[in-house]
Amino acid sequence: MPPRRPRRKGIYILPNLFTLAALFGGFYAIVMAMNQRFDLAAVGVFCAMVLDSLDGRVARMTNTQSAFGEQMDSLSDMVSFGAAPALIMYEWALQGLGKAGWIAAFVYCACAALRLARFNTNIGVVDKRFFQGLPSPAAAALVTGFIWLLDDMGWTGARDIPGLAWTAFGVTLYAGLTMVTNVPFYSFKDVSFKRSVPFIVIVAIALGIALINIHPPAVLFGLFWIYGFSGYAVYLWKRSKGKPVSVIATSMDEPDERGLHG
Repeated sequence: MPPRRPRRKGIYILPNLFTLAALFGGFYAIVMAMNQRFDLAAVGVFCAMVLDSLDGRVARMTNTQSAFGEQMDSLSDMVSFGAAPALIMYEWALQGLGKAGWIAAFVYCACAALRLARFNTNIGVVDKRFFQGLPSPAAAALVTGFIWLLDDMGWTGARDIPGLAWTAFGVTLYAGLTMVTNVPFYSFKDVSFKRSVPFIVIVAIALGIALINIHPPAVLFGLFWIYGFSGYAVYLWKRSKGKPVSVIATSMDEPDERGLHG
């Protein structure tokens, strides 16, 4: 009797559908930027952010985590939150700066790749309550939110506005370099959706949704810039109190963690 061929491992559909949808959001954003529709490009990135936040939760809730899904998620993030924001900003403002413009766009893109690689390799030893550096979706929100807000104000490009291209240059570098710092940014991963909460929390969520709908570009830009500076505020506060500022876990129980805290 011939030996039975091993069964091929399948791919879980549900979480990877969310990941593919997030990837499409980043691809759509690039296409819209090429067509000078920067408002739709920003919307594509923000939609990718929402979908990216759901795929992992869906996988955990349905017990469909897989190594394939983790790799797929990282590749999708690189497109949607690394390449897409860099290209959108370059099309909107940076190409008028010559070499300085494409260098800034490349630095952002490279920092996104480095941040994702570091996240994947450090995932077992980092305090889950904090991100090590600004997460790439938030960095993408800083860059594209800046464009979305100014585009909504009628500034469809930075070429005819003195100083705006260099402001965009600074925003791009800030978002990129902050991704590869060791500054702690709160991750919200300790927030559980399975626990009961006071009624006022639901009211606050409803008010938050209403506030965003008043003027999405301005409100989202403001929220993500507050978050984009919050890590430095936490860092300075911890330093002033003499508390450890590293987000590397302090447990010595795991063999892989030995030597990380010396």
